[in-house]
Amino acid sequence: MMLNFSSRLLHNEDGLAAEFALVVPLLLIFVLGTIDVGLYAYRINQAEKATQIGARWAAVTDSVADGLEGQSLVNYNTGSGIVQQGDRVPLLDFKITCTGTSTTCTCTGSNCLSNSYSRDDTAYNDMRNRMRDILPAITDANMQVEYSGSGLGFAGDPNGPDVAPLITVRLINLAYPSVVLSPLGVSTSLPDFAYSMTAEDMSGSVSN
Repeated sequence: MMLNFSSRLLHNEDGLAAEFALVVPLLLIFVLGTIDVGLYAYRINQAEKATQIGARWAAVTDSVADGLEGQSLVNYNTGSGIVQQGDRVPLLDFKITCTGTSTTCTCTGSNCLSNSYSRDDTAYNDMRNRMRDILPAITDANMQVEYSGSGLGFAGDPNGPDVAPLITVRLINLAYPSVVLSPLGVSTSLPDFAYSMTAEDMSGSVSN
């Protein structure tokens, strides 16, 4: 009788089916969760690279703040002295902020050469589209470009802009749509990303 009982137990597939039904959901969650983590890390890498490419593009092409690259600082009053022809530009207190949702760029600080600048849409669109080559999910609401004083440049420089600002490109309010939770409409917020470079010639429409 014991032999028959053992034989029936070994050939009873109902228990195996029940165990399989219990294990499969957990296995799927584990596999999809692993994929989710990998894709999340990849999205972060894409955003970081996109900001680097954007900053490089902004440093060597036309300024998004239209006219900044052509502004003369000869005879400019910094508040602590007059800048003369050939003088090294001091560290100026300004921050010009351009966004993808506004056609004007605003300036804050005590050394703003202008209270506002028109956004150069061609320069902005070229930079944004290049960044989208890296991360297609970028929208205008995610874009922000800043120009701030760096203490570099020469007044009346014939070979480039008088002021060589520090350029910071930011990506803000990005989200990652979760693979596991996407059926529920759940997405995960990504951190903000920023990369800074000192401006070079700020002239042209192509970057390497």
